[in-house]
Amino acid sequence: MPQFATIVGDVTYTPGDGAPIPIPPGRVEVALEPDSATLSWDAGDGVAGVTAIPKIQFDDYLRDGKIVWEKA
Repeated sequence: MPQFATIVGDVTYTPGDGAPIPIPPGRVEVALEPDSATLSWDAGDGVAGVTAIPKIQFDDYLRDGKIVWEKA
């Protein structure tokens, strides 16, 4: 069953050794694994955005209020 959250603050991901890229504010689907969180969102124009970030980074974003779980 998918889980959903809302990006409400400055949340980024880093592809490879590149510069951090912001995830736009709004609804994301979240798939949690023991060591990572995969976030997917509508990037506009029929394009899906998707990235995996370390679970500890995801937990930090939750704690800091930058990502908020949707209530079921």
